[in-house]
Amino acid sequence: MSDINLQLSELRSPVIKKREAAAILLGKSANSSAVTPLINAIQDSHAGVRKEVVQALGRLGDSDAIPGLIATLDDKDSSVRQAAVVAIGKIKDRDAVCPLIRFLDDKDSKIRSGVAEVLGRLGDCRAIEPMKKLLDDPFSEVREAAEVALIKLQKSS
Repeated sequence: MSDINLQLSELRSPVIKKREAAAILLGKSANSSAVTPLINAIQDSHAGVRKEVVQALGRLGDSDAIPGLIATLDDKDSSVRQAAVVAIGKIKDRDAVCPLIRFLDDKDSKIRSGVAEVLGRLGDCRAIEPMKKLLDDPFSEVREAAEVALIKLQKSS
Protein backbone atom coordinates (compact mmCIF):
# COMPACT_ATOMS: atom_id res chain seq x y z
CA MET A 1 0.00 0.00 0.00
CA SER A 2 1.42 3.40 -0.96
CA ASP A 3 2.07 6.01 1.71
CA ILE A 4 -0.83 8.16 0.52
CA ASN A 5 -3.23 5.21 0.60
CA LEU A 6 -2.03 4.27 4.06
CA GLN A 7 -2.63 7.83 5.30
CA LEU A 8 -6.05 7.94 3.65
CA SER A 9 -6.90 4.71 5.45
CA GLU A 10 -5.58 6.06 8.76
CA LEU A 11 -7.79 9.14 8.34
CA ARG A 12 -10.72 6.77 9.06
CA SER A 13 -9.05 4.99 11.98
CA PRO A 14 -10.97 4.65 15.26
CA VAL A 15 -7.81 5.95 17.00
CA ILE A 16 -7.80 9.74 17.33
CA LYS A 17 -3.99 10.09 17.27
CA LYS A 18 -3.81 8.07 14.04
CA ARG A 19 -6.41 10.33 12.39
CA GLU A 20 -4.52 13.44 13.53
CA ALA A 21 -1.20 12.06 12.27
CA ALA A 22 -2.75 11.06 8.95
CA ALA A 23 -4.15 14.56 8.44
CA ILE A 24 -0.75 16.10 9.19
CA LEU A 25 1.04 13.81 6.74
CA LEU A 26 -1.60 14.30 4.05
CA GLY A 27 -1.22 18.05 4.39
CA LYS A 28 2.52 17.75 3.93
CA SER A 29 2.12 15.36 0.99
CA ALA A 30 1.35 18.06 -1.61
CA ASN A 31 -0.88 15.40 -3.18
CA SER A 32 -4.12 16.83 -4.54
CA SER A 33 -5.82 13.44 -4.24
CA ALA A 34 -5.87 14.04 -0.47
CA VAL A 35 -8.16 17.08 -0.74
CA THR A 36 -11.51 15.27 -1.05
CA PRO A 37 -10.85 12.74 1.74
CA LEU A 38 -9.69 15.60 3.98
CA ILE A 39 -12.84 17.59 3.16
CA ASN A 40 -14.86 14.51 4.10
CA ALA A 41 -12.96 14.30 7.41
CA ILE A 42 -13.67 17.93 8.29
CA GLN A 43 -16.70 16.77 10.31
CA ASP A 44 -14.68 14.44 12.55
CA SER A 45 -16.09 14.02 16.05
CA HIS A 46 -12.81 15.11 17.70
CA ALA A 47 -11.76 18.80 17.65
CA GLY A 48 -8.06 17.93 17.45
CA VAL A 49 -8.62 15.91 14.30
CA ARG A 50 -10.80 18.65 12.77
CA LYS A 51 -8.06 21.19 13.47
CA GLU A 52 -5.38 19.03 11.83
CA VAL A 53 -7.65 18.38 8.83
CA VAL A 54 -8.28 22.11 8.40
CA GLN A 55 -4.57 22.89 8.67
CA ALA A 56 -3.80 20.16 6.13
CA LEU A 57 -6.29 21.65 3.68
CA GLY A 58 -4.64 25.03 4.13
CA ARG A 59 -1.22 23.52 3.41
CA LEU A 60 -2.52 21.84 0.27
CA GLY A 61 -3.89 25.19 -0.91
CA ASP A 62 -6.66 23.84 -3.12
CA SER A 63 -9.63 26.18 -3.60
CA ASP A 64 -11.96 23.15 -3.69
CA ALA A 65 -11.55 23.13 0.10
CA ILE A 66 -13.03 26.62 0.55
CA PRO A 67 -16.69 25.56 1.04
CA GLY A 68 -15.69 23.03 3.71
CA LEU A 69 -13.41 25.53 5.40
CA ILE A 70 -16.14 28.15 5.39
CA ALA A 71 -18.49 25.66 7.04
CA THR A 72 -15.82 25.06 9.67
CA LEU A 73 -15.92 28.72 10.66
CA ASP A 74 -19.04 27.72 12.61
CA ASP A 75 -17.22 24.99 14.56
CA LYS A 76 -17.88 25.06 18.31
CA ASP A 77 -14.15 24.79 19.01
CA SER A 78 -12.34 28.12 18.65
CA SER A 79 -9.01 26.47 17.74
CA VAL A 80 -10.71 24.80 14.76
CA ARG A 81 -12.28 28.13 13.73
CA GLN A 82 -8.91 29.83 14.07
CA ALA A 83 -7.25 27.15 11.92
CA ALA A 84 -9.99 27.62 9.30
CA VAL A 85 -9.31 31.36 9.12
CA VAL A 86 -5.58 30.71 8.63
CA ALA A 87 -6.26 28.01 6.01
CA ILE A 88 -8.59 30.28 4.06
CA GLY A 89 -5.91 32.96 4.17
CA LYS A 90 -3.36 30.56 2.72
CA ILE A 91 -5.67 29.56 -0.14
CA LYS A 92 -6.49 33.21 -0.94
CA ASP A 93 -9.84 32.58 -2.61
CA ARG A 94 -12.08 35.64 -2.87
CA ASP A 95 -15.17 33.41 -2.67
CA ALA A 96 -14.48 33.43 1.06
CA VAL A 97 -14.80 37.21 1.48
CA CYS A 98 -18.55 37.42 2.27
CA PRO A 99 -18.54 34.40 4.60
CA LEU A 100 -15.48 35.79 6.40
CA ILE A 101 -17.15 39.17 6.88
CA ARG A 102 -19.82 37.39 8.90
CA PHE A 103 -17.14 36.39 11.43
CA LEU A 104 -15.84 39.89 12.10
CA ASP A 105 -18.02 39.75 15.21
CA ASP A 106 -17.00 36.28 16.43
CA LYS A 107 -16.95 36.05 20.22
CA ASP A 108 -13.25 35.09 20.12
CA SER A 109 -10.92 38.07 19.65
CA LYS A 110 -8.31 35.87 17.94
CA ILE A 111 -10.88 34.93 15.31
CA ARG A 112 -11.84 38.59 14.77
CA SER A 113 -8.22 39.69 14.37
CA GLY A 114 -7.43 36.71 12.12
CA VAL A 115 -10.43 37.40 9.90
CA ALA A 116 -9.38 41.06 9.63
CA GLU A 117 -5.86 40.02 8.57
CA VAL A 118 -7.14 37.57 5.96
CA LEU A 119 -9.65 40.05 4.56
CA GLY A 120 -6.85 42.61 4.28
CA ARG A 121 -4.73 40.13 2.34
CA LEU A 122 -7.60 39.19 0.04
CA GLY A 123 -7.89 42.83 -0.97
CA ASP A 124 -11.62 42.87 -1.67
CA CYS A 125 -13.24 46.26 -1.05
CA ARG A 126 -16.49 44.61 0.10
CA ALA A 127 -14.76 44.17 3.47
CA ILE A 128 -14.03 47.87 4.05
CA GLU A 129 -17.31 49.02 5.60
CA PRO A 130 -17.89 45.91 7.76
CA MET A 131 -14.29 46.05 8.97
CA LYS A 132 -14.65 49.60 10.29
CA LYS A 133 -16.66 48.36 13.27
CA LEU A 134 -13.53 46.59 14.53
CA LEU A 135 -11.82 49.95 15.03
CA ASP A 136 -13.83 50.19 18.28
CA ASP A 137 -13.18 46.61 19.40
CA PRO A 138 -12.31 46.25 23.10
CA PHE A 139 -9.14 44.28 22.22
CA SER A 140 -6.13 46.19 20.93
CA GLU A 141 -4.91 43.30 18.74
CA VAL A 142 -8.25 43.32 16.93
CA ARG A 143 -8.19 47.10 16.45
CA GLU A 144 -4.61 46.94 15.15
CA ALA A 145 -5.40 44.07 12.75
CA ALA A 146 -8.40 46.04 11.46
CA GLU A 147 -6.33 49.21 10.97
CA VAL A 148 -3.65 47.36 8.98
CA ALA A 149 -6.28 45.52 6.95
CA LEU A 150 -8.18 48.71 6.17
CA ILE A 151 -4.99 50.35 4.91
CA LYS A 152 -4.37 47.37 2.61
CA LEU A 153 -7.98 47.34 1.44
CA GLN A 154 -8.03 51.06 0.69
CA LYS A 155 -4.82 50.74 -1.32
CA SER A 156 -6.28 47.90 -3.38
CA SER A 157 -9.60 49.62 -4.13
